[in-house]
Amino acid sequence: MRRLATVVVAMLCLAPQLLLAQLNVSIAKFNPGVPEDSSLHRDLQVFPKIREIESMFLPFVLRQALVDSGDWGAVRVVPEADTASELLITGKIIHSDGEMLAIQLSAVDARGHEWTNQTYTTQSDFNDLYAGFLDDLQTARSGFDDNTLRNIVGTSLMRYSAELAPDAFDGYIEMQPDGTVKLLRLPAEGDPMLARIQRIRSVEYVMTDAIDQKFRELHEEVDSVYEIWRKYRRWYTNFKVEEAQRNEFSRTDAKSGTYEAIKQSYDNYRMDRLAGQEQDKWAVGFNNEMEPLIEKMEERIAEMNGWVEDGYVEWARILDELFEIESGLD
Repeated sequence: MRRLATVVVAMLCLAPQLLLAQLNVSIAKFNPGVPEDSSLHRDLQVFPKIREIESMFLPFVLRQALVDSGDWGAVRVVPEADTASELLITGKIIHSDGEMLAIQLSAVDARGHEWTNQTYTTQSDFNDLYAGFLDDLQTARSGFDDNTLRNIVGTSLMRYSAELAPDAFDGYIEMQPDGTVKLLRLPAEGDPMLARIQRIRSVEYVMTDAIDQKFRELHEEVDSVYEIWRKYRRWYTNFKVEEAQRNEFSRTDAKSGTYEAIKQSYDNYRMDRLAGQEQDKWAVGFNNEMEPLIEKMEERIAEMNGWVEDGYVEWARILDELFEIESGLD
């Protein structure tokens, strides 16, 4: 254990080039952005269950973009935001109708410093949306020198350590009035508690990677069906535009209350109702196709999260006891 701790601290203090080239990234499941008032869903063209699927599907698309760029370390999709991440990305779906996608994306490092927080949109391709976001991340990172990036890595490790063993790692970080975190110092070389923390974090990463794999499986299952849904939504959006134009051009001078005026109103209403019913049918079909997969995935993630949380409590108890024993020996 002492050797592992020595290696970790040496990497932090003496070999920044091994740590700074690529920061690790965690992408939390997106906020689906569904209004609480269900009466607004139809007017805003929001389908809650589909948005829930998108909130898990879209982060993996972003993960692939980050991985393909080759500019980052381990990139993981996680169920919840972890402020101890070296770089944490969160998102909220603002608009999604098959034709236009708008997502508010935020990136915050372990110090609590925000790199970017903007709404990114695309009319066609997810990659177009994420390309702009990746450019902003690169621009932010290019403004940091080696010491700053090393500070992010160290702060991430100490925040995680302080959460798991607060007594042992008291005084290593300090919360600032603005909500950011300041790294005060790192453990001495050969610190046995740091070695234990590293081993526990490695185990947690194994579980996180397993959860990430579930998101990967979801992406593979949803991708083709979701594309069909998007194509239909684009058709429906175009239909609504054409319908408005059709109504404009088909206006007559028929007097209100006459047969001609009533017939025209009914025809317009019937076309709108038929399109709405067709849309609902597609939404139900998509939900039915994906719901068993989503339920199975959520059950598995909940099971793994429960294992991590239970283990976290036990690890914290053991570390606390070890710290008391070792402190008493000094």
